[in-house]
Amino acid sequence: MKIAIYGKTIAPENEGYMNQLIEELKKNGVEIVTCFNRREPIDDDVDLLLSIGGDGTMLDAVPLVGASGIPMLGINMGRLGFISSVAKEEIHQAVSLLMEGRYTTESRTLLELVAPQGVFNDKVNYALNEINIIRNPEHSLLSVKVFVNDLFLNTYWGDGILMATPTGSTAYSLSAGGPILTPDSHNFVITPIAAHNLTVRPIVIPDDSEVRIQVEGREKKFVFSMDSRVCALDTSVELVVRKANFCIRTVRMEGTDFFSTIRNKLMWGKDNRN
Repeated sequence: MKIAIYGKTIAPENEGYMNQLIEELKKNGVEIVTCFNRREPIDDDVDLLLSIGGDGTMLDAVPLVGASGIPMLGINMGRLGFISSVAKEEIHQAVSLLMEGRYTTESRTLLELVAPQGVFNDKVNYALNEINIIRNPEHSLLSVKVFVNDLFLNTYWGDGILMATPTGSTAYSLSAGGPILTPDSHNFVITPIAAHNLTVRPIVIPDDSEVRIQVEGREKKFVFSMDSRVCALDTSVELVVRKANFCIRTVRMEGTDFFSTIRNKLMWGKDNRN
């Protein structure tokens, strides 16, 4: 088995866990490819990519696998972690399950920025979590017009909007009041950010929709991001977003499921009556 390991920085308190992971993999005869701080895609003959860090590290690792179909598993060295689902204390168990093939993979939908082209220097035009249209903190509110399949949805007045995948529904969108979508939901969610109209609410749309976004405001620039990539765009630019034509495969270990993950991470059921 050939496994690639990706990470950014390992905190001193996590070096022991990192050493344990390497030792466990070597003990099981795994060929290890390290790609710390790497930007180029990894070779197609890799069987699995391990992301070492939190959800942010997992998002940064997505371009390394791209459309290759190589499954990804996140070892959470941080705090919460939804998609980096294996806790650092569970490394021994996780490696054992991997070696025994006791896991499944899930397909995760991505968002693709169709227009404009070449927004980011790395030429990655897709996002696993969400895209964000946000005002510059020093500037006044934005007016964001949204069209779904060329039908006018709404004009959002506020700090901006975000459009999230099911994976991203437990990230920024959740904090902004959006619903949780299961990973196999064939939907996206459009969530307003600090809307200046209390009747405006998040809306779930089919993931085969094409969404056009037009931004207006007193300022000529707004902040645009796709996962961890951020840039400033001119308000004259129209954004076109749709589902990418490939998915990311993530690993789910035996004995876990999405509902147990959100129960544990969000502490549902933590009630004296239970």
